[in-house]
Amino acid sequence: MSPQRSARDFPRGFGRGLLGIVCCVVCGENVCMQEVYTISRKQLRRRDFLKMVLECRMTLKEAGKAIGVSYRQAKRLKKAYESGGIEALAHGNRGRSPANKVDAELRQRVVELSSEAYAVFNDTHFTEMLCKREKIEVSRETVRSIRREEGIAPKRKRRAPRHHKRRPRKAAEGLMILWDGSPHRWFGREHGPCCLMAAIDDATSKALALFFVEHECSAAYLELLGRVARGYGLPGCVYQDRHSALKRNDDFWSIEEQLAGRQDPTQVGSALEALGVEQIFAQTPQAKGRVERLFGTLQDRLVAMLALHGITDIERANAYLEQSFVDCFNDRFAVPAEQAQSVWRKLPRGLDLDRALSLRYEATVANDNAIRLDGMVIDVPPGPGKRSYAGVRAELRQLLDGSWRVYYQDKLIAEAPATEVVEPIRARRRRKGLRAAADTRWIYCASAPQQPHIESVPADTPDYSRANTATGTIRRAGPGGRIGATRIA
Repeated sequence: MSPQRSARDFPRGFGRGLLGIVCCVVCGENVCMQEVYTISRKQLRRRDFLKMVLECRMTLKEAGKAIGVSYRQAKRLKKAYESGGIEALAHGNRGRSPANKVDAELRQRVVELSSEAYAVFNDTHFTEMLCKREKIEVSRETVRSIRREEGIAPKRKRRAPRHHKRRPRKAAEGLMILWDGSPHRWFGREHGPCCLMAAIDDATSKALALFFVEHECSAAYLELLGRVARGYGLPGCVYQDRHSALKRNDDFWSIEEQLAGRQDPTQVGSALEALGVEQIFAQTPQAKGRVERLFGTLQDRLVAMLALHGITDIERANAYLEQSFVDCFNDRFAVPAEQAQSVWRKLPRGLDLDRALSLRYEATVANDNAIRLDGMVIDVPPGPGKRSYAGVRAELRQLLDGSWRVYYQDKLIAEAPATEVVEPIRARRRRKGLRAAADTRWIYCASAPQQPHIESVPADTPDYSRANTATGTIRRAGPGGRIGATRIA
């Protein structure tokens, strides 16, 4: 018999499926010794049924069915219990060392190398080095177990997955839309990627608008908003991510913004504010999971359908989406809303939607009644009574078709032909004699088509150098300089 053991001597798991059975040996009136057997609840259950068999309270066949063993195995258990008691029901390998146990000397060697030469290596990398350089063949899990038991923390901690709560759908169609862009090889692996812009209704998962563009940008979102507004109306709010075209992600605040207590919105944000559409920004991709799942479905089905019809360009793909795919998709995947009546808002009477869904810039009219914007020169005709607009601050609008409009006090004073629609850049305004001013402005950076040859010039060359269209060369003001001025109106 072994001496009495304290609670700390019990095996791990005692009390969680393991039970301690105390067997006492009585010497006279006092208990002189006791021994504790640790068995599982499964073994204790077997003991109870076998005990009832020995007491003739049930048959051995019934006991075998109750404990889930065959009649033959039940006979073996009964015989073992009769001869050895409850301890005989324990597994025969209990207390034995496993055959693949790491040798103590090898274990010590792994600990020494882990603490000295390979202290900054992670578990997997350390295992590879043991195999390649130290000629020690051990598994990654063995290395991980040894390190943790020795108190060596992992190189990088793994955070538990974040809890995401399911958001119920909106009750009626038009209360909320979700939109996003998905860059993907939509026309197959042999073709380059492009971006699919999509907007869906939150209440019904109905695809409101789908079309392809070269890349996700402000103009693409404005076009998406225009399609939804013209086709259905204005939604109550839009759920979106923090793409730079949708949200200001910089930490710069101008003096005017500090006084107002908010940063000026992006071009898309300004359009949403003008139309009275609330913006909700998602903190994680899972928060806008419905539109993310939409892209997962489209990357499966739409890619297959485009390949089936042999469509490999954006123009034909957009025509296919508009003519048949969107309607078929909604018939298959749209669900009815909780409320049958939709709540789309009608466009306000007299609203110039083209102006609202355009890129906005500001410029000062020069003394020659012309506006210069990054190499473009737009002539402003005289106003009523041959009025001059020299010196006034005008608002320039580039519509989604590329054409230009100039407004002063909400009145159209000039127009210009279309140019390429490019992504505007918000930058600090620079003044002569100052390194940088506090206020900012939207900068229109024209992107010229690829030319046969580009002539480099010194950095001190004036910004508005001329473009030689005859020779096919363009002179720039050093790296990142502006394109030469060209009068377009």
